[in-house]
Amino acid sequence: MTHLITALSTGITAFIATNLDDIVILLLFFSQVNPFFRRRHIVTGQYLGFAALVLACLPGFFGSLLFPKPWIGLLGLVPIAIGINRLFCQEDDTPDDVQPDYEISRPWYASFLSPQAYSVAAVTFANGGDNVGIYAPLFANSAWEELAMILVAFFSLVGVWCFAAFQLTRLPVITEVLTRYGNQLVPFVLIGLGVLILIDSHTLENRGLAALALMVEGLVLLMLFRNAEKTATIKPELEKSLTD
Repeated sequence: MTHLITALSTGITAFIATNLDDIVILLLFFSQVNPFFRRRHIVTGQYLGFAALVLACLPGFFGSLLFPKPWIGLLGLVPIAIGINRLFCQEDDTPDDVQPDYEISRPWYASFLSPQAYSVAAVTFANGGDNVGIYAPLFANSAWEELAMILVAFFSLVGVWCFAAFQLTRLPVITEVLTRYGNQLVPFVLIGLGVLILIDSHTLENRGLAALALMVEGLVLLMLFRNAEKTATIKPELEKSLTD
């Protein structure tokens, strides 16, 4: 019994030590809530991303070889790509009183299939890429019962983290700042997060991985520019058709 309590406390300590920065990311996500990006998308995405992160660490428990840290650092490209997309494709917020009917009639499991949830999950997974080096040895040195207690602590604290971040956004000072500057701040936070992951993982020190990272981000920029050109062409025609 004592070793299970020790495993539980170890899981809590490991989660807090490796996920303090997630509070900031969740704060920014909750500040972006609108009729198309709901709180359930954030919570679902956070759980999906963290579950994927845990699955990536389980090979350590089974004694398999781990991916080299520089390769894990390539996950930093995900928040960079999302941040660049938000920077170039910022849209006006939809009024709160405009509630699409399909959002109300969707079943509960629709959140697992939504691109909004996958976007949050991708950022969560990428932000936790460095945690693989901590979680994998922790899992590898645990028995089945201890691993179960650690996972219970992990997934319970994911919910606590989401609740804490949501409550913080309800504070007047934080709400005012995030409402006023959140849309402009989020892209730069995501890009900075991705850059830090790349640097901390020493990914850019490998010439091959650095070239791969530049190529991927170049393709992302090319796709965004093409989409922007299409939007600039289609939007005036759409507005004209609506006014006719």
